[in-house]
Amino acid sequence: MKAVSTQYLPSYTVGTQAYDAVAQVVGAFGRKALLVGGSKALEAGAPKLEDALKGTPIELCGQLVYGTECTHENARRIAQAPEAQGSQMLFAMGGGRAIDCCKEAAELLGIPLFTFPTVASNCAPVTAIGVFYGDDGHADGYFFPSAPPVHTFIDLQVIADSPDLYFWAGIGDALSKEPEVELASRSQALAPVPAMGRALAEACGEPLFAYGKDALADKHRHRTSDAFEAVVLDIIVTCGLVSNLTTGMLEPEPYYYNSSVAHGFYNAWTGISPELVEAHPHGAVVAFGNLVLMAFDGRHQDLEQFFQFNREMGFPVTLEEIGASGADLDALVARAQSTTEWGKAPYPFTPERFKQAILDADFYSRAVLAGDELGEEVARLRMDAHAAQL
Repeated sequence: MKAVSTQYLPSYTVGTQAYDAVAQVVGAFGRKALLVGGSKALEAGAPKLEDALKGTPIELCGQLVYGTECTHENARRIAQAPEAQGSQMLFAMGGGRAIDCCKEAAELLGIPLFTFPTVASNCAPVTAIGVFYGDDGHADGYFFPSAPPVHTFIDLQVIADSPDLYFWAGIGDALSKEPEVELASRSQALAPVPAMGRALAEACGEPLFAYGKDALADKHRHRTSDAFEAVVLDIIVTCGLVSNLTTGMLEPEPYYYNSSVAHGFYNAWTGISPELVEAHPHGAVVAFGNLVLMAFDGRHQDLEQFFQFNREMGFPVTLEEIGASGADLDALVARAQSTTEWGKAPYPFTPERFKQAILDADFYSRAVLAGDELGEEVARLRMDAHAAQL
């Protein structure tokens, strides 16, 4: 039995005037905060935050653009900036890459981190995980801060006014949470904390299937509807809580059930070329990775459901749609074997099986798109054969 285990659960404020709660929430941590984010994010959110802080004891002692990529070099640059010296808090504003970069910067500075997502593209605003990249855009592994951000301020109107692309991709990314956690933790005798995470993961999929299309339509009209709020909270908070509960890399007995095949595929795919990473949002590629997961696990009925949802939402369903081809697969599979996700399944996670799953997902999608009923049946038979071997 381990001697000590400390768990931190993030808290959040949500609403169209969420920044009005900032002074009250952060006041116990200090008065001087450094605001860091993406350039467009700061343009969108900083004026509203500044207005909310007028007449309060909280002072923004500077604003910095984090860079254009979440790299360890940028995190160090933030921590060493003159504006950071003397700051008592770090406010991270923007999307996942800006916020993740600030997680390492806050750790280096030894000050609490508060997050201000301006898009709902992933669960980074509430997680104790940072996804880092190289300067050329390839995935460079995960960073695990000692705790998640202290509090997240989710201004629904700021997010509703953000580019639709990020929200669209966020739905695809969030859709991976339930199947990836289930696959990674299946047949495991889980301790209480990851068991809570697995149970909560079951709540991640339904709001996306039920409200995703309507939420995206409302978002396009800059409307903060009930459907929009439900999907925003699913992407940022529910998925984020699951990520924290299913990741214990700093524990005396480390564990990781947070992701599996879909993100393993994405992280390996980023190595094809920087141009592809720039052209295809993270969540869109993960949405195709969900199809790979279903094929990998021999679940053709779930593959059909996810395929139909991908088509309805405009997510990729073939390798061609994410700029990849069969010629890329051997190198992609080789890169996947060095990812954190490799092996996260209750049965042998072999290169051959992973490659075949990619081919099967692509084959099935192309057969359906072409109206090839025989091809669809062949794809199902392939997946049934996989399932029989588990």
